[in-house]
Amino acid sequence: MIGRMTKVAATATAAGMILAALAGCAANEETPGDGKGSGSPAAKLSGTIDGAGASSQSAAQEAWRGGFAKLQSDVVINYDPTGSGTGREQFTEGGVAFVGTDAPFSLDDVAAGFGSCADGSGLVEVPVYISPIVVAFNLDGITELNLAPKTIADIFLGKIAKWNDPAITADNPGVNLPDTNVAAVHRADKSGTTENFTDWLAANAKDAWPHEPAEEWPVSGGEAAEKTQGVVATVTSTPGAVGYVDAGQASGLGWAAIKVGGAWVSASPEGAAKAVGESSLQEGRADTDVVYDLNRTTEAAGAYPLILVSYLGACEKYKDAEQGKLVAGYFQYVTSEDGQAAAAANAGSAPLTSEEGLSAKVSSAVASIG
Repeated sequence: MIGRMTKVAATATAAGMILAALAGCAANEETPGDGKGSGSPAAKLSGTIDGAGASSQSAAQEAWRGGFAKLQSDVVINYDPTGSGTGREQFTEGGVAFVGTDAPFSLDDVAAGFGSCADGSGLVEVPVYISPIVVAFNLDGITELNLAPKTIADIFLGKIAKWNDPAITADNPGVNLPDTNVAAVHRADKSGTTENFTDWLAANAKDAWPHEPAEEWPVSGGEAAEKTQGVVATVTSTPGAVGYVDAGQASGLGWAAIKVGGAWVSASPEGAAKAVGESSLQEGRADTDVVYDLNRTTEAAGAYPLILVSYLGACEKYKDAEQGKLVAGYFQYVTSEDGQAAAAANAGSAPLTSEEGLSAKVSSAVASIG
């Protein structure tokens, strides 16, 4: 078995190796920059902008803000990891200039408009990285297990009470599973991670999971924790606990391989990227709204479809033009070669796979911010 720390290090290393479409957006497309892949606008900027949203983006935002500060020292970027749902609400109400979210805005949300945006402005929504969602657990001496979709559904529905339940032991021959109580931990807040996790369950566990995809946890019972960090802390401190979290923040916990077709597949940036490569962009959205329709049921070899695609959202045109300049500059950096490399190194995340036309779509969308 791969050791816990080795596995996390391998994830981060692999993330850095597969920089692709987004990594080249600012450098390869004709976006304003310094010509060295930094994506920083040539003009010197100053001021402050506030963002909020996905707690899964915390480590990436830390890297992006630090990197951007080196290029634009007079700009302050604030980011509050409130969770995707709360972040989207804040952006809609005009409380923040940009949002990080692991679940895109609905078309109805886009049509209703956003508080900081100028009248008639469109939404700019671009993918900034992909990340596996891991079913992470705390069992002494066990770092890897195989868990089929139905088994995972039954765990989080409270139907499996012990770790040596026959459904788990059948898929893990040779593993000495303890007679330890299962403590399933879910997000207490509105969460894009929850929406992605329940979307995957609905597609793969089928009748075993009777709920629609939702950003609010749909099952009563179990243990709830706020934000990604809360779930990780609860699972880490509770023997027998299990939760669903962004892979980049699951260091030190056991990770479950999931069944994809007839194979067991462990979480990795490569597997997440392969799953995105099996997906397509959603139809019916504006050119500035670049959103994926994820293929949760792909059986492609090596694909890991339990993933989230993390987005940044902004106004195409702002009521406050100065805010627009700052947001545009920050988004240019985030989607640049340097910005994507910084996130991969700090968060263990992976940019999107290379796909014809994607770089141009993202660059064009970001260039429209003003």
